[in-house]
Amino acid sequence: MKKIVYTPIGLVFSPFKKPQDVPIQSSAAKGVKGHIEVNKDFEDSLKDLEGFSHLILLYHFHLAKPYSLLVKPFLDKKPHGLFSTRAPSRPNPIGISIVRLDKIEKNILHIQDVDIVNKTPLLDIKPYVPAFDQRETKKIGWLEKNITKLYSTKDDGRFSQINKTEPNF
Repeated sequence: MKKIVYTPIGLVFSPFKKPQDVPIQSSAAKGVKGHIEVNKDFEDSLKDLEGFSHLILLYHFHLAKPYSLLVKPFLDKKPHGLFSTRAPSRPNPIGISIVRLDKIEKNILHIQDVDIVNKTPLLDIKPYVPAFDQRETKKIGWLEKNITKLYSTKDDGRFSQINKTEPNF
């Protein structure tokens, strides 16, 4: 298969200097403020984005350890198949978060509900549109008995490389 290479479009800035203690999903990061610095070359691409209250961010888990096919996710003590989790250590370490957009100043996006480590490379931004993105769900697998732990569980560092702190791109 042909190799795929992505170039970051900017960086996400947050109060979280390391993965430990980061909320494990953006819905558990209510009110956590941060900002995105989009590369100046992409500033024109932000036109009309201020009309959306929420954004989908796709980013590179630059601090993730190499992946394993079975993982113990943050919300359970038992191992699960990697693809039945949202663990950051993956074959393609891509993260996804839905954040609230407060305002845009040139190439700076002020956001809230941030569950991302400071200086994380940003790959893409998409507007969140409920009619496109919300689905009625019937089951949530092994999370059914653990979902109540979401708001009290923080990243404990199990998926991160301890000594790696700067984006690798």
